Amino acid sequence: MTTQLRTGREIQLAARPDGVPTAANFAIVQRPIPELADGQILVRNTWMSVDPYMRGRMDDHPSYIPPFELGAALEGSAVGEVIESRSAAIPVGSTVSHFAGWRELAVVDAAAADPIDTALAAPQQYLGALGTTGLTAYAALTEVAPVRPGDTVFISAAAGAVGSVAGQIAKALGAARVIGSAGGAAKTALLRDEFGFDATIDYRAGDLAGQLAAAAPQGIDVYLDSVGGEHLRVAVDAIGQHGRIALVGAISGYNGVEPARTPDLYLAATKEVTLRGMLVTSYLGLFPEYIGKAAAWLADGTLRTRETVYEGLDQAPAAFLGVLSGANTGKMLVRLG
Repeated sequence: MTTQLRTGREIQLAARPDGVPTAANFAIVQRPIPELADGQILVRNTWMSVDPYMRGRMDDHPSYIPPFELGAALEGSAVGEVIESRSAAIPVGSTVSHFAGWRELAVVDAAAADPIDTALAAPQQYLGALGTTGLTAYAALTEVAPVRPGDTVFISAAAGAVGSVAGQIAKALGAARVIGSAGGAAKTALLRDEFGFDATIDYRAGDLAGQLAAAAPQGIDVYLDSVGGEHLRVAVDAIGQHGRIALVGAISGYNGVEPARTPDLYLAATKEVTLRGMLVTSYLGLFPEYIGKAAAWLADGTLRTRETVYEGLDQAPAAFLGVLSGANTGKMLVRLG
C-alpha cells in the first residue's frame, strides 16, 4: 500500500552555533518523502527526544558520533507508528523506536527500528526511563561506577532525565544515602518528595563544596557526573578511598565555556579513585536485562518519572534550548502530530 502523504516537515541545521545556540541555527523545511525500498518502513513520528549531547553534534569537529550536517535534518531518538511497510518483520500499525527524529515522517530501514510494547509502558517511556536515558543511568551505576550496598552516592543534574532515574536506581541497588544536585528550590524539593533522594544540593545557592560536606560528612563513594567543571572538582575532593566516578556528560562546558576550576587529578590518584568515561552505545547489550528490571520498577512505583513536553515539531528547537539551560524536569520530549 502506498500512502498519499508524500511530504513532511523536518528541522534542519541552518548554521553552526558560536557558543550558546539560538533559534537562528535551525530551519523548518518541507521535504518530499521518497518511495520505500525493500526492507524499509515509513514512520509517522509521535514523540521525539531532545538531549544535551546533541549540542556537541552541532559543532564540526571529530567526536564519538558524526556532527550534524548543514542543510540536513537533525536526528535523534523518536517513536512513532508505522504507516507504510516493505518489511515482513515490521507490519503497518506497529509502534517502533528509531533514530530519525526531528521530522514528522521518517523513512527508516527496518533493521534500524525496534518494535516496542505499548502494553508494557506508554510509548514516550521508551525515550526516557525505558530508553537509552534509563540505560545510561543503569549502566553507569552497575558497570562503570558500581554502587555497592551501604554506599553514599552523589548525582549531578539530578532533576534531569538521567539523574532523576539514576538516583532511584542507586537506592534500588542498595545505596544507603543518595544526594542530588539541582538548580532551585522547586527542583530540590522534587528530588526529596517524589524521587526519594535523601539529601539535596541547590547549586544555584553557591558553596557547592560546603553543601556537599553537610550532606555527606563522611564523604561519598560514587559520583555520577553529567555536569563537569566545579561539580567534578568538588566530587573528587569529597570522594573516599577507592571511590568510583562515572563520567557521563559535561553540560557545563557544552557551549564552549571553560570550567572555572578543574578536578585535582593528583588527589584522585592518591585516593585510588576510578574515573571512567562512558558511552551508552557500549552498553546496549544490557537493554534486555535493564528493561526487565525497569518495567517492574515502573509498575510497582520503585521508579517514578517526570516529563517536560513541548507540543509540535516547530517547538523542538525551543525544547532543545530549554534542556541546555536546565528548563526541564525529568525527560525533555516533543509531542508531534
